[in-house]
Amino acid sequence: MHTTPSSALVLGGGGSTGNAWLLGVVAGLSDGGLDVTTADLTVGTSAGATAAAQLGGAAPADLYAAALVPVTRPGAPGPARLGPGAPRSGASARPDVDPAAARPVVDHMERTRRIIEAAEDAADMRRRMGASALALPGTSDDAVQDRWRATVAARLPDQAWPERTVLLTAVDAETGEPVVFGRDSGVGLADAVAASCSSGFAYRIGERRYIDGGYRAGAENADLAAGYDRVLVLSPFGGATRTPSGWGLDLASQVEDLRAGGSRVETVFPEPDAEHLFGVNAMDVSQRPAAARAGHDQGLALADRLGAFWR
Repeated sequence: MHTTPSSALVLGGGGSTGNAWLLGVVAGLSDGGLDVTTADLTVGTSAGATAAAQLGGAAPADLYAAALVPVTRPGAPGPARLGPGAPRSGASARPDVDPAAARPVVDHMERTRRIIEAAEDAADMRRRMGASALALPGTSDDAVQDRWRATVAARLPDQAWPERTVLLTAVDAETGEPVVFGRDSGVGLADAVAASCSSGFAYRIGERRYIDGGYRAGAENADLAAGYDRVLVLSPFGGATRTPSGWGLDLASQVEDLRAGGSRVETVFPEPDAEHLFGVNAMDVSQRPAAARAGHDQGLALADRLGAFWR
């Protein structure tokens, strides 16, 4: 454990609505007097990687306000500004989805379901996911690759890594090895986010290709917070997993390990009456404002209790 009390914020994956919910929760906590963006460590996966990067460059209130702006049609520009220094145009209407995932969600879910069922273990699953992604057309299409990077970069308030420690997850598509990007990884922030959110084709950085960080160790990757005294996990998917429990990729197993290591852990999931905003609807950008409001209401209601834990 660290010599002084330390804190970690874990932001899980959850698609476009998940990103909005995460920003809403953090903004609600802030409005309630609890600033969790001061965490010594922030772990971001997929939609959570986007949120982690956004929170490193803009105030929670500004990001929440942007998430409330309706997006009425696929391909429509996002909000004009996400915070200080944010680009004024080009933000994706699907802010946590790569272009290859624009096909019907059910097709993507079926493809990955078959891969998970055929895999022998987590390492085999990652290799198979990588091979499948490498075979998708977008992996070899430079225009698609460039467009995806531009889409991601356009929604980040700042292109530089935050000063505080931020770790973003991915998987090497060719080897299946888990990957963690940080300020000292030699990879730019926009590229790291683009890789962590690449749930369809494999995203290229230099000579390597990467797929979604959710395949590393579940949608949260809470294991990266090991050794921190206080760990707050925000999980849009409510800790659910599509992988066998024996693989240990589920959030419950990771929380158990963190607690066994001496960490105090709190988890926050969407309220039951908001569950319809996630799951198969996670890519429905028209639901982003509702997800953001639901998150904000939760954060505001939890601020006092979590404040005692966090401080």
